[in-house]
Amino acid sequence: MTTINHTATATVPVDRAFAHVADYRTVPTWFFGISRFVPQGEKDYGLGAVYDSAVKIGPKEIGSVVEVTEFDADRLITLKSISGFRTSSRWSFADAGDGRTELTVEFTYDLPGGLAGKALGMIIEPFAVQAVKASEAALRRQLETV
Repeated sequence: MTTINHTATATVPVDRAFAHVADYRTVPTWFFGISRFVPQGEKDYGLGAVYDSAVKIGPKEIGSVVEVTEFDADRLITLKSISGFRTSSRWSFADAGDGRTELTVEFTYDLPGGLAGKALGMIIEPFAVQAVKASEAALRRQLETV
């Protein structure tokens, strides 16, 4: 299992940052490589919401169904895969004072074993680090220009 952590500060209040991340409709606009993020079922917000997602890595699309497993307004959102590519992401929000928000993301993924896992790892590992940083930067830009 591999985990990537990244922290940055956005010049917007916590409630605004949280609302933007919690709105599934914004995810494809800032989450690097996301080609699909669609609610499954009636619930599309908060604890227990489930989304069919996919990330495009070069010509390959890797799918996963993720569920919101932690949801604490203005503080925390955690999504974990329940099928497909095994992944989780944890987004934390903290008041940094002066109308600023500290955003922390922890992205974890698990590759299959054997040669297939090693080959996939050679593609995914460099992409994942870049994706986390690019996603945070795009999210911060969106937040600060809205």
